[in-house]
Amino acid sequence: MRSEPTLVALIMAAGVGRRFGSDKRRQPLADGRTLLATTLAATAAAYPRHYVVLRPDETPAALGLAPNTPVLSAPAAAHGLGASLGDAFRQLLTGEPDATAAAVILGDMPWLSAASCAQLNARASATAIVVPCYAGQRGHPVIFGRHWWPELAQLKTGEGARAVLARRQHAVQTVELDDPGVRRDVDRPQDLPG
Repeated sequence: MRSEPTLVALIMAAGVGRRFGSDKRRQPLADGRTLLATTLAATAAAYPRHYVVLRPDETPAALGLAPNTPVLSAPAAAHGLGASLGDAFRQLLTGEPDATAAAVILGDMPWLSAASCAQLNARASATAIVVPCYAGQRGHPVIFGRHWWPELAQLKTGEGARAVLARRQHAVQTVELDDPGVRRDVDRPQDLPG
């Protein structure tokens, strides 16, 4: 019998959002919560163990989150998402010794559903890389088994973990979901819910 994996989530929020024109993480949505707070609330049910990845000079409260929100620092965030991932996975390797896998979630994805995350979580293992798809297009969260964390911890630049996924195709398990939320994020103000 397969034991349940212990999952942790990284909500990646150390970027600067240049295309949005301002700090989109602080953008209030219709219910008054910020974009980042809404994304965190949308995924916290599926990932009780989670961290928001921020730049070193930022606090959760300044971004509309509870002051005691667990945070990992991304001092290399200016070098792109890949550098922030490297910073976060280096900390996870020592800070989460019993975790089996980590879900990487973008901080601007308020439409993620806990049900979709649960479907992905069911496929997680220490050696798998679980990738959601909607209409044939890859999305988030991507769940990386612990076996891949040292490689992710080496990232210093770039657009996330694309190179790791390309090198490790044999470990990738694609899960087709009927959920456009795994593909939707907010890059520009017109991407916000109306």
